[in-house]
Amino acid sequence: MSSNTQPSPADAAQRRAVKPTITYPASAMPKPDMSVLETARRSMVKTHELIVPPRDARTFRVARGQFFRIVSVEGPQVGDLNLWNADDLSERFFSGKTRALHATHVGVGDRLWSSMPHLRPMATISHDTLGWYGFDADGAGVHDVIGTRCDPYTNVLLNGTAYDFCCHSNLSRALGAELKMAPRAVEHHVHDVLNVFMCTGFTADTHQYFMKASPVRPGDFLEIFEVDLLGALSACPGGDCGASHSSDAAACHPLKVEIFEPERTTLEAWPWPSPSGYHRRHGA
Repeated sequence: MSSNTQPSPADAAQRRAVKPTITYPASAMPKPDMSVLETARRSMVKTHELIVPPRDARTFRVARGQFFRIVSVEGPQVGDLNLWNADDLSERFFSGKTRALHATHVGVGDRLWSSMPHLRPMATISHDTLGWYGFDADGAGVHDVIGTRCDPYTNVLLNGTAYDFCCHSNLSRALGAELKMAPRAVEHHVHDVLNVFMCTGFTADTHQYFMKASPVRPGDFLEIFEVDLLGALSACPGGDCGASHSSDAAACHPLKVEIFEPERTTLEAWPWPSPSGYHRRHGA
């Protein structure tokens, strides 16, 4: 954190004592009826699964009304998740707005919002076996929407070396393979992620972003539901991100993606999300 030699004004304490206001109060938004999803979950059957190898990424498609899970299968491992509208890559997961509308870390009942001008809940978190973790004594929680994703550009900036298996590169390769294009031709579609299973927070003294070993264990999963999605998941080269990031030395494990089909009649009461109703004239 940069030093500041600017002298404090006489009313500094008074200014600091101003009470905070929640910027986007969640009470202003309609809450998802989780009982509908709980009923649907009881009927669902697994239709597909895939393994994401360590230090690599894979894409997957989920139809509207299906559930998908990201599952820990061999050891503690975090994953970087990108989501797009399966029919329009310009609509993609918007981590910044998700963070502003919910919190720095997300859990059951939180929505994953899409980019403007769509700005709709493109996914809803329906189950989380790490929901017990909450926030620990360091102020850390799991499943953050703070971090952007490890990337080769920052690696060059900080270390002066190129590392091709950062999550940004992994996601670019996976999306390129899905679209049959070179990674450099599609990397602009790769966006800030949901850090699945990652345990993170901000230090109390310098307010810097930190990570600590993930509490995830084999069998844990995060489950998500909603619209037609193209997903890409990277098994981060940091492993459990307890000590290193973007490393060939960290112990890394695969992740599994499972897709489930529920009995469709159980979703008849679910209100499918529509794009924002804003007229887009922007005052012109």
